[in-house]
Amino acid sequence: MGLASADLLVGHIMNEQALPLPETDDEDELMLAPTMEPAAPSKSRLGLLKRLADVVCLPGSRVNAFERAMTADLLVEVLREAATDERARVARRLANVNEIPSGILRLLLRDHIEVARPLLEISAGVGDADLIDCARHATTEHRRLIAMRRGVTDTVCDVLASFGEAPVIEMLLRNDLAKLSHSAVEAIVAATRESPHYIPMLLRRTELRPSHAYVLFWWADADARLTILQRFAVSREILQDAVSDLFATAAAEGWQDPVSRKALQFIERRQRNRAAIAKSPFASLEAAIAATEGGFKREVAEEISYLSGVKPMTGAKIFTDPGGEPIAILCKATGLPKAAVRTLWRSMRRPETDASGAVSPTLERVLMVFDMVAVDRAQTVLRYWNWALSSALTPALLRAIREGQEEPVDDYSTPQRAAMLVLSRDLAR
Repeated sequence: MGLASADLLVGHIMNEQALPLPETDDEDELMLAPTMEPAAPSKSRLGLLKRLADVVCLPGSRVNAFERAMTADLLVEVLREAATDERARVARRLANVNEIPSGILRLLLRDHIEVARPLLEISAGVGDADLIDCARHATTEHRRLIAMRRGVTDTVCDVLASFGEAPVIEMLLRNDLAKLSHSAVEAIVAATRESPHYIPMLLRRTELRPSHAYVLFWWADADARLTILQRFAVSREILQDAVSDLFATAAAEGWQDPVSRKALQFIERRQRNRAAIAKSPFASLEAAIAATEGGFKREVAEEISYLSGVKPMTGAKIFTDPGGEPIAILCKATGLPKAAVRTLWRSMRRPETDASGAVSPTLERVLMVFDMVAVDRAQTVLRYWNWALSSALTPALLRAIREGQEEPVDDYSTPQRAAMLVLSRDLAR
């Protein structure tokens, strides 16, 4: 199409009675389709819509970029006053085009779902910027259709997950070709606290990392906890081999660097705290466990935590967990026998048998976890809990948790964000 043909198009449109644009200072509002349907359109308008759409759909060999842009501008003006079925017809026509002018695309993507659907479902000409704009300014159904698209990028997933809408999150989790970003996974992990039905779908995602799974563990059900322990309770053998010579270096420096000290404490093989044993009123961790048989007191629980190499806050989370699996992890990580699990269970007045006299299903599951997890892997889980739930809790973080502060979450590290998720309710009580 040459410039002469384009001039004919301009003249044809200018001869039509122009309709005034709505009076508004908001450019975004002008992009939205009218809410009231116009009177029956003339044959010339219907023909004009079709011809303009045909020109926009021409290949690059037939129309240059400036001609396409001019035609698109004219089409946008006509579409503003078109009926819904007319706009839907144009959208279906453009859905098969790889290069759709941005003005038309933004108008149609923000339109009623019956207009936007073909573009959201099948169009390859819709880029990330267009999808993000649609997600931010359209409806839940628009966002759900975006979540269904093949190869949804991490940037788009970020925006979709930020709305916290169940149909959208479920579709993202079911879409194996969607790429969830780290922050999107964090948002979904937080959402699982109120929507536990997300958990099985989330556990199947390859983007889920141990930092997410160890947080998710605290409010997951028994089956999900078992999956987390089987998949994410990893060995630290490679790390131990990689930094084995650094322990002597850090000791020679008096463990003065707090960052390296925490990291090396996470990696080292020894779980029990020798310094705590020297200060404890109990001769050993076993003796502290035995002392609980007279009743599970707070002071004894704190000593067990110190002797086990974890902070009292971590110990409190473990001992008050209703499922009981963390008790098995604590005992296995510290080299205690299975009998220690039963001792702690009994001291906390938890049922050991059911009505028939058989072992309580809950206790049986906890004992199974003890048998299933290797010592080194149990230490990984325990140390991550301690790292996330205690050492990351700075005064600023505690204040953020209590105040429900969400805005500066990116300022916190991974363990700090984990602590915010896990402890937000506990600290609010």
